Amino acid sequence: MKVVILAGGLGTRLSEETKLRPKPMVEIGGRPILWHIMKIYAAFGYQEFCIALGYKGDEIKKFFMNYQAASGDFSINLKNGEKKYYNSPREDWMVHLIDTGDSTLTGGRVFRLRHFLKNEETFMLTYGDGVSNIDIKELVKFHKSHGKIATITAVRPPARFGALQMEGKQVIDFHEKVQLHEGWINGGFMVLNREVFNYLDDDTNILEKGPLEGLARDRQLMAFHHEGFWQPMDTIRDRDFLNSLWNSGSSPWQIWKE
Repeated sequence: MKVVILAGGLGTRLSEETKLRPKPMVEIGGRPILWHIMKIYAAFGYQEFCIALGYKGDEIKKFFMNYQAASGDFSINLKNGEKKYYNSPREDWMVHLIDTGDSTLTGGRVFRLRHFLKNEETFMLTYGDGVSNIDIKELVKFHKSHGKIATITAVRPPARFGALQMEGKQVIDFHEKVQLHEGWINGGFMVLNREVFNYLDDDTNILEKGPLEGLARDRQLMAFHHEGFWQPMDTIRDRDFLNSLWNSGSSPWQIWKE
């Protein structure tokens, strides 16, 4: 099952960082938050990633092109260009880097990947700016159990994202960008069946509005409740908080072994 990561937004609320690099490349503990997200999925055996690029996507391409050289030691023969790497990480990942447009919105980025995902009955999707200690295995198990088109992960962070109205685990309404003082919100970490493309149509599609709202109306959207750690990186304060956790040796999302 492929993992799609949305990595093309402007990251305007983190402009101090994103003037120079795309938001998913902002670092936690010296590594881009994108890398942390991929490590979470890889810890559960999901190692094929489709990165939906947009704003400053070349910076993400460069990161993966130079991954071994930047992460370890190497020797290079300047005559013929041959390289030999030492102590370099060798992630067992397949990474597809797909340009989905600088100004394309979230639903449009997924829509642009429809042909790339044509052989996938089910795929995972998340944002390139949030980490969690979510159990991906249990998330996938839950999705397969209910038979609906879409599963999103419901979390309880500070309320500034899409709010969910639920009957049990059935999502019956979805409101984007509603300020709440309590309740569940959309935390990403989604599992989607191919039928989700019936709810998407062009670059102007905002995933969190028409598509998810439509799935909720059609009773095709379910929520996997995650009571554990979840933290987005929307602001400098969020970045500093995540770095403080990492530097203290207490980073709950680090569920992988080094």
